[in-house]
Amino acid sequence: MGTKELYRKYLLQLQQIYPLGEATVITDRAFESIASIKRADLIKNPFKQLSQGTVEQLNIAFTQLLQHKPIQYVLGEAWFYNLKLKVNDEVLIPRPETEELVEMLIKSRKSFLTDPAILDIGTGSGCIAIAIKKNMPAAIVSAIDVSEGALKLAEQNARLHNTRINFMHVDFLEESSWDQLPQYHLIISNPPYIPVKEKKKLARNVLDYEPHLALFVPDKDPLLFYDKIAAFGRSHLNSNGRIYLEVHEDLAKEAKALFYKDYSYAEIKKDMFGRERMLIISI
Repeated sequence: MGTKELYRKYLLQLQQIYPLGEATVITDRAFESIASIKRADLIKNPFKQLSQGTVEQLNIAFTQLLQHKPIQYVLGEAWFYNLKLKVNDEVLIPRPETEELVEMLIKSRKSFLTDPAILDIGTGSGCIAIAIKKNMPAAIVSAIDVSEGALKLAEQNARLHNTRINFMHVDFLEESSWDQLPQYHLIISNPPYIPVKEKKKLARNVLDYEPHLALFVPDKDPLLFYDKIAAFGRSHLNSNGRIYLEVHEDLAKEAKALFYKDYSYAEIKKDMFGRERMLIISI
């Protein structure tokens, strides 16, 4: 079977569970990563034969994809802020909205200090911390997570991109752990913020595969992490410091009000889709 016919077979299968556009993107990524075949190659040489080993790899990948496993986990890689990162089911898949949050910090604080101290709370794959360090090389970047598996992967990604980041195993919800953390000029986080009751709204590829520890918060306390970050910032944020947060669009106003109690400034920012998804706070 030629590559074009094989591509079409897999694309038709994926269309059973994904819209055409999404199925096409997924099929493209699988063929490029596993078989080194781009869309243009299908046009130039549609009858090219792939090795048996490559076909077997594609079969395994598409079997997983048809079970709703995200392409990033199937390939073990994801792109974030023009960086290729390793990912697995210990960490969330980096998303474009989080890139926007990082962009805001980098653009607004790049000339703030020559060596700002920055903390990434709940680092996961390390995507936020690594992107910041690559674009603000003089910054002193620290990153914490409660998951040892996530930290192990984040450290691999930091080495992959030759970035020096201080990773720490910290249960941020346990306030006694804050004593080991110093003062910071900037704090950034994409914390868990989805109430458990909203599980049924999530797509299978998220609910069945992404780590629930990094997704969900109790229904009775959906602002749990924001409350803790506000308290942490009061004791660990330097004067003129800022906090950059990703938020649930339905809870953005409540999160903003929480910070207004003790902070001088809090502003909601919309993402590329016009949703209230980010919060910028000043001490």
